[in-house]
Amino acid sequence: MPRPKTKEGLVLVSKENYENLKLFISKLSEDELQTPFDFSRDQKKKEAHWKRDKNLRDVLIHLYEWQQLLLTWVHSNQKGHDIPFLPEHYTWKTHGEMNVAIWKRHQKTSLEEATRHLEQSYREVLELIEVLSDDELFTKGVYKWTGGTSLGSYFISSTFSHYDWALKKLKAHQKNCKV
Repeated sequence: MPRPKTKEGLVLVSKENYENLKLFISKLSEDELQTPFDFSRDQKKKEAHWKRDKNLRDVLIHLYEWQQLLLTWVHSNQKGHDIPFLPEHYTWKTHGEMNVAIWKRHQKTSLEEATRHLEQSYREVLELIEVLSDDELFTKGVYKWTGGTSLGSYFISSTFSHYDWALKKLKAHQKNCKV
């Protein structure tokens, strides 16, 4: 799917990938839902997230928390409170540590809670997209707090690209369950 360049395109691909993710999840068997993720046999899966996430809840919470980062960042900066996208103490080089902290924080969160949280943040992100213009989303430099990129790039990363990431991970897990 091509990277969206308009608000309409962003909404469309975000909804499409989110619905594809939900549909895939709805078709997971009880065995697939209960089997812990284990990608250790695949030498290609070296990134930290392949070891970090152990189940569907972990994946959904990861999506939710990144959408919360986006929402907090945009709302705060729109109100004139200059905050970076990543929380204090984290950088793009150390964001993996933040992801582990998120994972640890949610080990007692239920799958049902994670699902509800993600659904709510998904709706909030779409509502925020709707009030922004194409220029606000896709023209670099409209907001100085986006640095050298467009605001839309952050939305893309927190929505459709992240849903695609989650779907790939769940498909790999499903494949492992069949081996």
